[in-house]
Order: sequence, then structure tokens, then C-alpha cells
Amino acid sequence: MTEPLVALRGIHKAFGGVHAVEDVSVYLHPGEVVALLGHNGAGKSTLMKMLAGAYPIDSGEILIRGEKAHIRSPADAQELGIETIYQTLALADNLDAVANLFLGRELLTPWRTLDDLRMDAEARKVFARLNKNFKNVRVPVRRLSGGQRQTVAISRALYFNARILIMDEPCAALGPEETRMVGELIKQLKAEGVGIFLISHDMPDVFGLSDRLAVMKNGKLVGTYRTADVDEDEVLGMIILGKRPEGKEQVERADG
Repeated sequence: MTEPLVALRGIHKAFGGVHAVEDVSVYLHPGEVVALLGHNGAGKSTLMKMLAGAYPIDSGEILIRGEKAHIRSPADAQELGIETIYQTLALADNLDAVANLFLGRELLTPWRTLDDLRMDAEARKVFARLNKNFKNVRVPVRRLSGGQRQTVAISRALYFNARILIMDEPCAALGPEETRMVGELIKQLKAEGVGIFLISHDMPDVFGLSDRLAVMKNGKLVGTYRTADVDEDEVLGMIILGKRPEGKEQVERADG
């Protein structure tokens, strides 16, 4: 296997006396989806916020493509090719898809004015890469379907060269057809070598999209398994009871 895109090793994070994340190690390879599972408060979101630069790590280390990374802010994470697609999508509902794609990172002409023509052309190219049927890019995104809004959020990450995506409940509140569309987007990203951390409570999403799954409980890692090696009852046992399935081999890395 190739070297991991991301290696989180021995990560600790405490808030006051509460250990939110305690000695957690997780890996992600190119073209792989690793699902992070656990009840609210299990520590999975805190772990991903450290990778995304929202929280500093207390101890442990983050390696990106084998190099130790010092991620102190979201801007540091973005420079390393890490983007987060939040459950809320963080879109400006009153702006169109093109404006949302470049929000805060607008393209400028040599005269330092907004280069609207270039942004429109670039946006249409990246949207078409993910969804050839997405044409209404100049209407406010509040009028778009859930699947189209996900296309905008994912396109924004890809345009700025994300190789590592953190996706927080990407199919929440979507209908069956839009869920299928987002699933196809994720499969396309995998084929392009993008690595994805998928935070989800939805078991069909987990089993349909992930290659491996890592379960956390009370800030600690219960175990990491190939998704194909475990069933839903065993996963629920890890989430609820912190009980590892009997006779199933853990894998820390996709080549291990």
C-alpha cells in the first residue's frame, strides 16, 4: 500500500479535567473512506477538529504524507490539502453557487477587481466534473436541492486542491435520490485518490461507502476494522458497549 495520507498518532485532547480524546491513532490512505463512529461526545468530532485546525492537539502527532504537520489553524489545514464539509455545509444561502465556491478566496483581475468571468468559467468546470446535470449555478443556493448543495460544498474543497476531506453527516436530511447522488460523488472522489474521513450515524452510509471503520467511546478508540469484516450488530456493540467483536481482526492501517 502507499504511504498514508494522514496518520494521527497517540492524539490527546482535554478540556479542563475532561479527556475528550485519549491516545487515539487513526490512519487514512489515498482513495480510502474511513468512517468514524460513536455516540455524541465520543470524541470523533473533536479528533477531526484537531485535524482541521479548529483545536490544537495537547499531545501526539499528525503526519501528512509521512511528514510531521503543525496544524494551528484552519488555514494551516487548507494549505496541507485538508478541507471540511460540515453537516450545515457552511454555505451562504443568499449567494449563488459560483459566489459560494470562491467565498473568501475570490479570484481577482490584475487591477484587483473581482474576476467574475474567470470565476464563472472555473466554477462551471468543477461543478461539471462532479455533476454534469448541475446547470443552475447562478440562482441563490437556498433554492438548490440538498444534493446540489453538497455538490457546491464538495466542489469548493476540490477546486482548492483538497486531497483529504472530512465529511460530517453528508447525507443527513437528504432523500433517497439525493443520498444516492452524494454516494456517487464520494465514490468518484475515491477514484481520484482523495482520502475521506466520514463522520456518520447512518449505518447504510457506513456500510455502503466506507472501506474501514473506527469506533470511539468516551474519548478512546474501541477498535478499527475493515467494514466488510464486521456486521451492524457488532458495530453497534462497539458503539454502545465499547465491546470489540470476538474473533475479528483489527486493522490500524489499510495495509495492516
